Amino acid sequence: MSQLVPPHNSEQVKPLLLLETERAEERKRAEKFRKIPLDSRTVSDVFMLAMGAYTPLDGFMGHDDWRGSCLHMKLTSGVFWPIPITLSVNKDLADSLYAEEKVTLINAETSEILAVMEIHEKYSIDKQLEAEHVYRTVDPKHPGVAKVLHQGDVNLAGPIMVLTEGEYPAKYPDLYIRPAQSRAMFLERGWSNVAAFQTRNPMHRSHEHLVKIAVEVSDGVFIHQVLGKLKAGNIPADVRTRAIQAMIDNYFRPGTVIQAGYPIEMRYAGPREALLHALIRQNFGCSHLIVGRDHAGVGDYYGPFDAHHIFDQLWPGALHTKPLKIDITFYCRKCYGMATAKTCPHDPQHHISISGTEQRE
Repeated sequence: MSQLVPPHNSEQVKPLLLLETERAEERKRAEKFRKIPLDSRTVSDVFMLAMGAYTPLDGFMGHDDWRGSCLHMKLTSGVFWPIPITLSVNKDLADSLYAEEKVTLINAETSEILAVMEIHEKYSIDKQLEAEHVYRTVDPKHPGVAKVLHQGDVNLAGPIMVLTEGEYPAKYPDLYIRPAQSRAMFLERGWSNVAAFQTRNPMHRSHEHLVKIAVEVSDGVFIHQVLGKLKAGNIPADVRTRAIQAMIDNYFRPGTVIQAGYPIEMRYAGPREALLHALIRQNFGCSHLIVGRDHAGVGDYYGPFDAHHIFDQLWPGALHTKPLKIDITFYCRKCYGMATAKTCPHDPQHHISISGTEQRE
């Protein structure tokens, strides 16, 4: 009988989405509370909490957990957590709120009611500290750092009850798979050794090669694409989905690959985000995360294998999901096929690099 990795520091996945039978009544109450508008990244975090992808969190982090996550990649409980999950507001709004007050979290762009939060803590944040430790840079041109620098100066902490998953279930009915669902799918197929492949772009030959390497050493591969907000110029999710499915249908054996999507918004935090992606995939039931060149990076802020090396810094028991580290891939004219720097003996002049950026252009 197959056995999956356990959820992160929990016996079971902990989705924060209320049962459908409870939502209508709670929504009526939410209408009466003060409204807190959320930016797109925080909205995506609400949806991640809703589906249980951020298990074992029960809401947004307090000061000590925020600081511990930034500095040491762990919460006050000792639980591994590489990137803080927080809700920021401006100081004037924060000053008007009181402890134990219930507030309604809404999407700033659509005014949709998302969740109810009970405020347990308000605290000022050191944005430079967060940027320096999580993103390894304070450069405001880095998209993740820019988000941190432009967010409010005060974080609100407390548990949340989520009332909706937004448009995702209706817009992507076959793609939007929650952790409890993926775990059931893996068990139904008899998979226990499952490798996840993170993507925010259509997949080219190098990506195909990475996944095929993983298929060789696992029971199956979970191609897991980002459905949340991306940088300008990225390919829309519906186009990307069709392209990936065409690749699966035509170039992989049936029953070896599952395609799914999830609502996270990229932070482009490179090595730290690779760790968060592994933690999330543990909650989805994956034993491994494929980590290739410059995972979750942007521009030239990170080295090509920084995301490989950061896994070596983890303490025993921090994560159950392990990295499947794969070298740079390319087409070799001498090998007459795809290869990696680890397998190909030929000089670089025989190599053709495949660029996702050029593909998008």
